[in-house]
Amino acid sequence: MRTLRQLSYSPGTGDQMPESPGADASASLHELQAGMSLAQVVAILRFYWKSTLLIAAAVAAVSAATIKFLPKTYIATATLIVDQGKKDPLAVANVPDINLANYVATQMEIIESPIILLQVVDRMKLTQDRYFAAGYSGSNPDGLREYAEKNLAEALNVELGRGGELLYVSASARYPDRAAEIANTVADTYIEEEHRRLSGPAGDRARRYAEDLAELRAKVAAAQDKLTAFRQQKGITDVSTAGDTTDTDTQALTSLEGHLLDAQNQRRALEAKSAGEQSVADEVLASPVVLKLKTELAEQQTLLAQLSSTYGPNHPKVIEVKSQLALTTRQLDDELRTLAQNTATQLQRARELESKYAQAVADQRAKVVKLREQQGQGAKLTLELESAQSVYKRALDGYDQIMFASAGNNSNVSLVSRATPPVKAAKPNKVKLLLLGIVAGLALGVALPFVYELLFNRRLRCRDDIERSFGVPVLAQLDAIVPAPGTV
Repeated sequence: MRTLRQLSYSPGTGDQMPESPGADASASLHELQAGMSLAQVVAILRFYWKSTLLIAAAVAAVSAATIKFLPKTYIATATLIVDQGKKDPLAVANVPDINLANYVATQMEIIESPIILLQVVDRMKLTQDRYFAAGYSGSNPDGLREYAEKNLAEALNVELGRGGELLYVSASARYPDRAAEIANTVADTYIEEEHRRLSGPAGDRARRYAEDLAELRAKVAAAQDKLTAFRQQKGITDVSTAGDTTDTDTQALTSLEGHLLDAQNQRRALEAKSAGEQSVADEVLASPVVLKLKTELAEQQTLLAQLSSTYGPNHPKVIEVKSQLALTTRQLDDELRTLAQNTATQLQRARELESKYAQAVADQRAKVVKLREQQGQGAKLTLELESAQSVYKRALDGYDQIMFASAGNNSNVSLVSRATPPVKAAKPNKVKLLLLGIVAGLALGVALPFVYELLFNRRLRCRDDIERSFGVPVLAQLDAIVPAPGTV
């Protein structure tokens, strides 16, 4: 240990000695300073270096002994892959594909959820495993089961691969075989659950689909029977050609309506003719007999007028001309009467012809209406049959896909590699823990002497102890004086 000698202050010429050496003058030279300087720290460390090394060695030895007896933990990993190429066969065609990142995150949550882990607990009987059931104090089997599930969740770790499609399912246990068994059981349980989640609804839908398919088949058969019965009842061999027949009958109806209109016009003309003056009728004016008789009648009237102006009324020539005039008049009246009878006969015939055309038009119109009604019924039945056949065909096309979905493996996740028992333990990391123990021992070896020095046994070991603690300047510091050999 070093010894300190303090040399008192010696004032020079002209200097004045302060009245109180330990008061204001000393304080003005060196004020008190808080904390420790580097020299103080080094002085303490140099004094307690043996104790520091001893404490560090003791802590390191205790750490090494503790690390040696720590239980080992093995980690085994099973690898799964998310196949984005697989599609859900029950998905709607126009629904966009799901986001892969969201899908993978959801699958990771499912793996770590009680839905999977409780099944693993039951399958591996982890409630009877001390590693997973240790610490449970209750007597409820369900509580023990949930407690084991929570411990299993802590021992399980699911990580996403760098490519975004690989899932690493890691399980930790005291023994390598147990760790591999847990990781593989979790992966198998998850894949089975995923398969049931997709194939289960597909199987139910396949059964319902088969029932619906049978109903559609019955509807097609019923529609076909109705169309066949309609053809037999109406005597139609092909409903598709009924429209051509209807068009032909419609044309015939149009032609009959035209003839009926002509007959009606002819009948109206004859009625007008029969109601008018027969002497100025067209047939009268065009008749050569009537024209001849009218010419003779005019000549006879002219001749009678000439004779009447020359002879008296009883003259033989006048009487003869009057007799010829009366005969011509009677002939003309007979001819006009004959022509009038011909007009009546024509009018009667026109009316009969009109009646026949009217009846023919009514019959043809009824036929066309009936054909149109049959055509509409046939088209309706044909449409029902085609609709039923179309629905049945689409359902039949999707039936194979549904059956495949109900029987096949439609999971987007598959097992890449199973977990194998690890060769080395993952925990504890003995080298790392030993280094931490050594560092902790050194820290403790340094800290304890400082605590002892500062709280229990504070001493003056260097000039800074005096100057910083008391504000007294040190003019010189002498090292320890070692006596010369051979001297006392």
